[in-house]
Amino acid sequence: MRSDALKLSAVYTKMIFRSWFQYRVDAILRSLAVFMREATSIIVIYFTLLKFDSLNGWNIYEMLFLFSLVYVTYGIMIIFFTGLRDFGKTVRTGGFDRYILRPRGLLFQLIFANADWFAAVGHGCLGILLFVLSAAKIGVVWTPARVIYYIFSIAGGVLIQGAIFLFLAALNIYLFETNALKEVFYWNGRKFAGYPISIFHKAIQFCMTFVVPFAFVNYFPSQFLLRKDDMAMYPEIFMYITPLVGIVMYLLAYLFWRVSIKYYKSSGN
Repeated sequence: MRSDALKLSAVYTKMIFRSWFQYRVDAILRSLAVFMREATSIIVIYFTLLKFDSLNGWNIYEMLFLFSLVYVTYGIMIIFFTGLRDFGKTVRTGGFDRYILRPRGLLFQLIFANADWFAAVGHGCLGILLFVLSAAKIGVVWTPARVIYYIFSIAGGVLIQGAIFLFLAALNIYLFETNALKEVFYWNGRKFAGYPISIFHKAIQFCMTFVVPFAFVNYFPSQFLLRKDDMAMYPEIFMYITPLVGIVMYLLAYLFWRVSIKYYKSSGN
């Protein structure tokens, strides 16, 4: 059964990849458009922050390192969780009914039946570029332990964001429309995550750590390497538990999904 699931996921991925990149020039241009759209905001932030020596002790390249983790994790996450990001539309158009009729798990189908490769390539490439440039400027020395740490931290960051999308997708069963919630809890939270959370009000720090924990996507993993003075505001263990936070969040979101799906009613479209 597990072997069949792996084969089916490979078939899904191959079909999606072919459909998204059927027209290669168009695919390259659309991925480049995503890259340039996100890069433009980074360039604006870069030149704005050049006027300051640092922001609460963080220099420009250390902050670009924060941004790099946001983009890398999103680039990976959106390959698997596009179906959850767009789940509200799937419910409203009645498309979710087709998944129910198929002999496969609903979540399995949503994860593997679609992938936003343009966003994945655009965000991922920008994240890798920022990671390489900023790591060189802040003098990162890569040891095997640090490489392993960041692999697991990136995986944890992917799960944290995937859990947020899964939770919001489950809410569509009850609310039918969650775009406003997604804007508040995910997209706005991601904007805050590009900066050290220590510069924000205590209420925002609390939300970024315990409610929508974007701080575990990039801030605390960055502190493992940089050890900035503002880390003294938080327990040291926070630097090490991003993978655990990701696993726990995803399991909780999955349980909420399993309970919520029992109350699904077709839109009738």
